[in-house]
Amino acid sequence: MVSLNRVTEQSTSARVLAGLQNGQSRLERLREQVTTGKQVGKPSDSPIGTISAMEIRSDMATRGRYARSATDGVARLGTAENALTTASDLINQVRDRVLQGMSSPAAGDPAAREAIASEIAALRDTLLSVGNTTYLGRPVFGGTTSGEQAFDTTTGAYIGDSGQVQRRVADGVQVRVDVPASVFGTGSNQLFAVLDSVVAKMKTDPTTLSGDLDRLDSAQRAVSTEIAGVGTRYSQLTSASDAAEAQTVSLTSRLSDIEDVDLAKAVIDLQTQNVGYEAALAATARVVQPSLLDFLR
Repeated sequence: MVSLNRVTEQSTSARVLAGLQNGQSRLERLREQVTTGKQVGKPSDSPIGTISAMEIRSDMATRGRYARSATDGVARLGTAENALTTASDLINQVRDRVLQGMSSPAAGDPAAREAIASEIAALRDTLLSVGNTTYLGRPVFGGTTSGEQAFDTTTGAYIGDSGQVQRRVADGVQVRVDVPASVFGTGSNQLFAVLDSVVAKMKTDPTTLSGDLDRLDSAQRAVSTEIAGVGTRYSQLTSASDAAEAQTVSLTSRLSDIEDVDLAKAVIDLQTQNVGYEAALAATARVVQPSLLDFLR
């Protein structure tokens, strides 16, 4: 029958060995932290930290999508703004030609008016090309059409759709990033129809151009108004992009606080733990071996 003394010695040895195993586990974890630079290597290291890290990563992915959407919107609106600015300049050129043709001596000179009409026709074609400006292969004035043009290149008729191109740039925030074709007018006031009328009247009777001149002025105002609106949305998108990037930086810092290890501290802890473990190992060897011999006797 095993004596009480031997049972006590066995219990002591078991506790000592368990302590060594715990020390070894702590040592291995510290080594892993120093090697990987992470204090959370697997879910069991910190269940709460792991959940928080997953939530932060999901939020970071969302902010990344918002930033990309805003950046795309900025580029798309920038393309539209450039097109509108060009259109405004071209409309002014048309207006100047109309006034020239309505005034002496051109008004009474069929050849001069024919030349002016040709210039206006060329400006009309250039404006039509501007109206078909694309961004990544899609017309910026064509709504959500899958086609490559917003206006028929011959007649100037609108061939896009009434859809709106939207970009989500924040929680619950969407911004329109296209420009409606109505900026060029509709029906009889559609810019390309007006220009066709101007060309025809310039050749035959420039005295009837006053109404067309008024419609050109209306078109110019519509374009100017839209340029201002695009500028407002452009600023909104820029602010949204900056906000998303700032939030990503903040989330990255929070994620680092959860996952990343203080490397300098971890190295010191590893050295301390290693020294302690080696000392405990040596002490245990001195204690356990005699006890084992006593038990075997």
